[in-house]
Amino acid sequence: MPEQPPKPPMPPAAPARPAHDAPRAPRHAGDPEDVRKGQVTSPLPREVFRQRFLARFTDPAYRQEDDALDRLERIAWDAYAQSRKAPLTHKAGAGYADPDYDLSDEWRAASEAVRVAQQRQADPATRSRVLLVCAAARNDYTCPGEMSKSWRLAGRARERLEAQGIEVDLLDLSRLTSDAQLHIHPCKGCVSTAMPLCHWPCSCYPNHALGQVNDWMNEIYPRWAACHGVLIVTPVYWYQVSSPLKLMMDRLVCADGGNPDPTTTHGKDVKRAKAIELSGWDYPKHLAGRAYGLVVHGDVAGIEGVRRALSDWLDWMGLIDAGAQARLDRYIGYYEPYATSHVALDHDASVQGEVDNVARALACAVEQLRHGELRTADHGLVPPRLK
Repeated sequence: MPEQPPKPPMPPAAPARPAHDAPRAPRHAGDPEDVRKGQVTSPLPREVFRQRFLARFTDPAYRQEDDALDRLERIAWDAYAQSRKAPLTHKAGAGYADPDYDLSDEWRAASEAVRVAQQRQADPATRSRVLLVCAAARNDYTCPGEMSKSWRLAGRARERLEAQGIEVDLLDLSRLTSDAQLHIHPCKGCVSTAMPLCHWPCSCYPNHALGQVNDWMNEIYPRWAACHGVLIVTPVYWYQVSSPLKLMMDRLVCADGGNPDPTTTHGKDVKRAKAIELSGWDYPKHLAGRAYGLVVHGDVAGIEGVRRALSDWLDWMGLIDAGAQARLDRYIGYYEPYATSHVALDHDASVQGEVDNVARALACAVEQLRHGELRTADHGLVPPRLK
């Protein structure tokens, strides 16, 4: 495999499956030239593109700028037709497998932010840090017009973590529903074509040719990289996690086996990526060794399934659970009216105390991990199946 740039140091507590010391997977029978086609094979028709572009400017206040919008639409169409995904590039330079490759300036900045965050996270002199994720889609500034219970529970957890000297980074995913033009664009499934095609951090966005910009993940990746522990507080929506949380989860696939050097695949060259994986790939776990806690709440059904799914996901990525009391699933206002759900939380002292314990357990786990006092029983074992 082509030489890759140096990777950031791992956290003090090594993951159960070492990301960079594990042997590469054995060669598999396969043909990198075998690329299946036939699903979406043609670009949008010109008129459909125009309709979608101008839909953003339906407000009559824009009519005085119709000539300007026509000019902008023509520029946007040209970018789309020419596939100018990353219009700002420079040669990759030293440290990359292909120094002469035209590397996206925006990806380079995102990668550097992750590298700096990883470096800070691995420094024993830094304060312990927890990424606290509020996963509900509801907030005051959205159509529901009211804060979520997840926000309140996250607030309790934050107070307990800070009381134990933990620095808290609160990530409120509800901003996706209230902030203008802020997005977590969906994962495109590059990993299912070949693991090296999935870059760490994700290089699929921004895609200027498709107008897929303002992608929040380039800010979120460093926040995951900088933390020593993560606590996710989520409601249950139709037996599943909320849409904002699932979007973030899918886009974190690049942290589990992703390729830190896009020059090895020349961006999205499918045949190159298949050849690299078939020659052997180590599936590095870029976020392994952090601790985690979970708070899953619902009102009718689905809490246990969601909590198990989140635990399985985080375990798979190499994170370490902070103990039984750090994995909570509870009903609040079971089969009671939605209109009184906040009142139900007001009166549920038990669930409030349980959330407090999730935070306390996570804080203890973070400190133990950083002092080398906590590791999983299967630490150091390399599974025979790395994928």
